[in-house]
Amino acid sequence: MWKPLLTLVAGLGLSASVFAAEAGKDYQVLDEPVKTDAPAGNVEVVEAFWYGCPHCYKLESSLEPWVAELPSDVTFNRLPATMGQDWVKHAYAFYAAKDLGILDETHKAFFDAIHQDRQRLTDPDDVAAFYSDYGVTEDAAKKSLTSFGVKSQVNQAHAQMRAYKIMGVPALIVDGRYVISPSTAGSLPNMLKVADELVEQVREEKAGNKDAA
Repeated sequence: MWKPLLTLVAGLGLSASVFAAEAGKDYQVLDEPVKTDAPAGNVEVVEAFWYGCPHCYKLESSLEPWVAELPSDVTFNRLPATMGQDWVKHAYAFYAAKDLGILDETHKAFFDAIHQDRQRLTDPDDVAAFYSDYGVTEDAAKKSLTSFGVKSQVNQAHAQMRAYKIMGVPALIVDGRYVISPSTAGSLPNMLKVADELVEQVREEKAGNKDAA
């Protein structure tokens, strides 16, 4: 009698451990999909973040290795949020680093400087001095921070934020359609689990569309 019961309980425990994302609960579906910035056939994942956000900083430790393991048909992009004055200043810093070719080196360091060293890094002079430790001059950094190209990218980021209808960060957007937040996913680690499921779902959709064509 006990053996079948234990087997049943074990079976229930196994099925309960299988994660299944649910629309409207674990993620939100946008009424109007946003055009993605990924090669044809690829699935895009966008992370909306703010350097000053402690939750974004905490997510970074698990997001970085997750991104490193993404398959070649998944394109990952970061989107600096523009929901406040300091947010916009940090968005300028993000795109300036990208423009200067030092973003890969400075992204985590910028986070660390704010959350560990208690630097604000909202003043252009402070940002330029910070970037001067990464092989660029302060003059070059200041020029990039005030360039038309960087300003255009910040404006585009703001437009994307509005299109995604994001009210907070961090957030992950899959295929320009599905928005995952800590509140919908239930936790920061679960955001990546939901993203994995949605990436696979979109991949299967794309494969089906290709076969149908």
